[in-house]
Amino acid sequence: MPALAAPSRYATAAVCGLLLLAVGLVFAQTIRHEFINIDDGAYVSENPQVLRGLTAQGVAWAFTQHAVYWGPVTWLSLMADGQLFGLSPGGYHLTNVLLHAATAVLLFLVLRAMTGRIWPSALAAALFAVHPLRAESVAWVTERKDVLSGLFFMLTLGAYVGYVRRRFSLARYLAVMVLFAVGLMAKPTLITLPFVLLLLDYWPLGRTTFATTKGATVFTGRPTNRLSPVVWLVLEKLPLLALAAVCCAVFVWAQTKTLPSIGHYPWSWRISNALISYATYLKQSFYPVGLAVLYPRPDLDLPLGKVLASLLVLLGITAIAVRARRNYPYLLVGWLWYLGMLVPVIGVVQFGVQTMADRFTYLAQIGLYVALAWGVAERCRSWPSRGWACGVTAALLLAILMGCAWRQTSFWRDSETLLTHTLACTSRNGLAEAGLATALAGRGQFDQAAIHFRAALEIEPRDAESHNNFGVALVNRGRFEEAISHYREAVKIRPDFVTAYNNLGNALAARGRFDEAAAQYRQALETNPAYVKTYVNLGNLSAARGRYDEAIAYYRRGLELQPDNVDVQRTLAWLRATHPDAALRNGDEAIDYAQRANHRCRGGRADVLDALAAAYAEAGRFAEALVAARQALALATQQDDRALVAGLHTRIALYEAGKPYRQTLPAPARSH
Repeated sequence: MPALAAPSRYATAAVCGLLLLAVGLVFAQTIRHEFINIDDGAYVSENPQVLRGLTAQGVAWAFTQHAVYWGPVTWLSLMADGQLFGLSPGGYHLTNVLLHAATAVLLFLVLRAMTGRIWPSALAAALFAVHPLRAESVAWVTERKDVLSGLFFMLTLGAYVGYVRRRFSLARYLAVMVLFAVGLMAKPTLITLPFVLLLLDYWPLGRTTFATTKGATVFTGRPTNRLSPVVWLVLEKLPLLALAAVCCAVFVWAQTKTLPSIGHYPWSWRISNALISYATYLKQSFYPVGLAVLYPRPDLDLPLGKVLASLLVLLGITAIAVRARRNYPYLLVGWLWYLGMLVPVIGVVQFGVQTMADRFTYLAQIGLYVALAWGVAERCRSWPSRGWACGVTAALLLAILMGCAWRQTSFWRDSETLLTHTLACTSRNGLAEAGLATALAGRGQFDQAAIHFRAALEIEPRDAESHNNFGVALVNRGRFEEAISHYREAVKIRPDFVTAYNNLGNALAARGRFDEAAAQYRQALETNPAYVKTYVNLGNLSAARGRYDEAIAYYRRGLELQPDNVDVQRTLAWLRATHPDAALRNGDEAIDYAQRANHRCRGGRADVLDALAAAYAEAGRFAEALVAARQALALATQQDDRALVAGLHTRIALYEAGKPYRQTLPAPARSH
């Protein structure tokens, strides 16, 4: 690409700076936001692989796991954040904002490189950067896959422009493939990128005819009279298409167990719903009001009038774009970009519980921005005396979008705010009712949570997750029998629901029904032999029944599966240090468990320091026991844990007298 003149360089730098500023003004608020209870737990806050940071085991897990989502590059990115930020959500949000800002700047630079035009490129990039539909992708930690794949999408386009504008180079083509592969491993829905490259070959790269394109690069390096330019361009994309097919196959294979069944949704419904979704996204592009994190799935009886109206709108715009392609090729390219990039997420083939989501528009909507920006630029060219009016109008539009996007992003500050807003924007939304109920229960507002759980189950009576979570809320209100009935309903609906089996066992154990509880725990382990919480609960149950050898075996099995489980380490240390039966005590082993637990929580838990002190005392190391016990006392006093404070005073007196502490029953491990 020829060097830019100085004014162009200054304008380019100014646009990049303004894009960064705009993204910061809209999305920097997320740094103060919390994790959301929709998937953020599975992706970060309750995912030990992510929280351990970048490890060899974690890297292997990222490429091979299929329990949550296959996207190894996304997992590695989250692990890097886990290494830096641990459980602090602000760091993860900051990374999302920075990735989105970089993607917006790269979009501007790529469009400018392809077209040589600064201001239409700037307008398209600005619309992408601050549209309210971006809030979900940027403000939701789980959607790291969107902003990360978006970055590599833009890098791939940039590499492709470099490949096209120079003489054929296998190295440059391989660079395109590598960047595309990385993007696919962030989010496999990037499989439509080769289709976008073919559109860009038509406009603005002008590669569909060799006669008018100087230095055009095709896969073989030379034009030929035997095949048309279009055929050569398609052949050039075959390696990229093959790469996309392989990635898609791996994704489907990896997600086989987690993809929802939609066998009861006929193809006619899926296609009809896809038409409505296309039209709805189009409307939201120009009228972004009532945006929600969860849209309820439409009924099987879709309104025929709405389906036909959506079809007519789509056909009408397509006809206009085709008819105007000679004079306004950007209209056809932008429209087909929008239609094509939505194909993997439009709902014909389902890869999740939702048929619509704001995040699905993250890259697809760029096509509309390109068509709009170049359309405005052409209008300004035909009215040169009114160019200032176009500029003022564009600035006003962007200011309005920034205000709307800032407001939409503000709803993402916590789960309760987000889901309350979602319920205000939608009707009969069982998923949002259940999510809000779970958020309220997490804050201890169990009465309010019960109201929303009941509403969720009225809408979706066969929602196993809602039955299970309602059971948890009922247990916290002491209503064990009601909770047991909901847990039983959850496992009846989903016979493989290991969490519900485990919770059912807990509720039965709390009622003293130990044999029934043990049966449910065994059922949980039949469903998932690696479910650590169940081994912990079996250990607690065995200890409550006086079977301490059995309890120790269960706890140890839990540690084999999850070596960094602080609660199990602490419980084993306490049992091995304080049990009255000398055959069950082992001071050195207790110290090892307690030190590992204390190292893991960095001396920040009073109960762990208490166990460490008891372990030192059992080994006869009373000076060290006193140091640990006094540290535990200071923390317990600070946290106003009166029961622990009283116990520590008793134990400190024993350690000062050179005596270890003995307790009949060990404090149970916490499994939830």
